Amino acid sequence: VVLLLQHSDDDGALGVVLNRPSGTDVDEVLPGWQDLAAGPSTVFVGGPVQPEGALCLGRLRPGAAGTRVAPLPGNPLLATVDLDAPPDDVAPLVQRVRVFAGCAGWSPGQLEGEVEEGSWWVLDSLPGDPFTPEPDLLWRQVLRRQGGTLSLVSTYPEDPTHN
Repeated sequence: VVLLLQHSDDDGALGVVLNRPSGTDVDEVLPGWQDLAAGPSTVFVGGPVQPEGALCLGRLRPGAAGTRVAPLPGNPLLATVDLDAPPDDVAPLVQRVRVFAGCAGWSPGQLEGEVEEGSWWVLDSLPGDPFTPEPDLLWRQVLRRQGGTLSLVSTYPEDPTHN
């Protein structure tokens, strides 16, 4: 399940994979951020692009604003969070955060082509999706709430040879 963070005709698209916890605790790589991290408080594998880099997504508190957070276009409840800031400076601005190692990226026109060929289903997210306490269930939950054929797809076994 990929949450699209940015998209433009000139720059392409950027997102993070929401359902791949790494098993590495946030505190191991970012001491002090553990208390802000949504459970499970592990670093998530955000995608194959720049896997050595970290990206932080936060759920903003109502009315929060500042230089330490950058609200996402079209979603004022979500923001990227400055991981160079002290966690105590960020805490008043966010309800919780999720830290990702790497991200998913597409060059201009690439994602549109992949969608057109049927490689992706484009669906709306819910505010809780990026911070779900059960990331292993997210793919099935997102499909189930769509109804129709996609709801049926959510019941397929993970390994199609078991069908």
